Amino acid sequence: MSLLIRGATVVTHEESFNADVLCANGLIQAIGQDLDPPAGCKVLDGSGQYLMPGGIDPHTHMQLPFMGTVASEDFFSGTAAGLAGGTTSIIDFVIPNPQQSLMEAFHTWRGWAEKSASDYGFHVAITWWSDQVAEEMAELVAHHGVNSFKHFMAYKNAIMATDDTLVASFERCLQLGAVPTVHAENGELVDHLQRKLLAQGMTGPEAHPLSRPPQVEGEAASRAIRIAETLGTPLYLVHVSSREALDEIAYARGKGQPVYGEVLPGHLLLDDSVYRDPDWATAAGYVMSPPFRPREHQEALWRGLQSGNLHTTATDHCCFCAEQKAMGRDNFSRIPNGTAGIEDRMAVLWDAGVNTGRLSMHEFVAVTSTNTAKIFNLFPRKGAIRVGADADLVLWDPQGTRTLSAKTHHQQVDFNIFEGRTVRGVPSHTISQGKVVWADGDLRAEVGAGRYVERPAYPSVYELLERRADHHRPIPVPR
Repeated sequence: MSLLIRGATVVTHEESFNADVLCANGLIQAIGQDLDPPAGCKVLDGSGQYLMPGGIDPHTHMQLPFMGTVASEDFFSGTAAGLAGGTTSIIDFVIPNPQQSLMEAFHTWRGWAEKSASDYGFHVAITWWSDQVAEEMAELVAHHGVNSFKHFMAYKNAIMATDDTLVASFERCLQLGAVPTVHAENGELVDHLQRKLLAQGMTGPEAHPLSRPPQVEGEAASRAIRIAETLGTPLYLVHVSSREALDEIAYARGKGQPVYGEVLPGHLLLDDSVYRDPDWATAAGYVMSPPFRPREHQEALWRGLQSGNLHTTATDHCCFCAEQKAMGRDNFSRIPNGTAGIEDRMAVLWDAGVNTGRLSMHEFVAVTSTNTAKIFNLFPRKGAIRVGADADLVLWDPQGTRTLSAKTHHQQVDFNIFEGRTVRGVPSHTISQGKVVWADGDLRAEVGAGRYVERPAYPSVYELLERRADHHRPIPVPR
């Protein structure tokens, strides 16, 4: 069945205009004035609303086995909640255990994700190194559409990548035309501070941010950026939370280095006072890494978005219920790290960004959709409103309101970090593959409707060497 969205203001990352948009066979078929609907076409009135590319969340963890438990959100419930919030695609993470085959882990995650309600892709984490890992990275790039690899610089004695692994993996990414990404926290320092605080008798959630201060993130960001600079690889830093890490990105970009930053709505709006809530369960509900920071970091992160030194917004959506968080009742370092947000990201960003004048509508589209599509080589299939693009769209009601709460959200978790916040600007309709999947509060998500989306690699260093003699130039990741 075809769908005609009539009379909305189309908003992309670079322009806005009034037009009708016709969708059929999962694609945008026509854009223009007064389009005639074909026989049997469903017509959706977009008057007074904005039609934007569907959101892309580049950082989620559905069904993640982590810290002795498994995240409460599976791939269906999580992507369905995303559709309710205007997010039509995610890039999740395959995280092999140390010494586990990357391909084995990849196929496990692919199996879990078959129930997804929206389109999805994967980053694959590098948690150990050997010739086998290098070979499997090549297989993932060449045959499975993986063009990004994740490196945790934190979580010592678990999944932390040491410097020698970073060097080897970044170099391999360069050879394959893939983008290395990092979770930038100095795992040695975190481990040291955790043990020190526990020895001092600090066992509650209030110790969590003290064990992961901004300097820990700044140092790791600097180290990863310098490694990437030396090798000539691009670099993407996930969940940038501190002024220190942002300063490192800005300095590198000022020299022309292709470094990209991601920020979470929680880090833009919440501060570290949440960890001092007198109710242990409430404070533990906010435990994630990096933690929420002192208030001055929030303004710096907003400036990072405005200046173009931060490029994407994500959620790090990783849900653990109160019973799971209670695993760390007597030891804050054992509280499962993670919070929800896939349903709320776009509305929170619109309300706190566009409504306040911090972001334009075009910047909003860029940081919630288009920039992710460009960095991870999905554009213009996704993140765009143009003929031939996937018909993943969100019809946005700028005057619609919603009060965020665990009691009413679709996320499969009993806690909401934005509890009680009323936002103005919400999706009235979400369209995935040309089908209406959210309509004025009616969620129509279908198990297994989502597709695995392959992401082509960029030209490898070998291909670039054939094209030019200057082999020191980095892979041309879109800016």
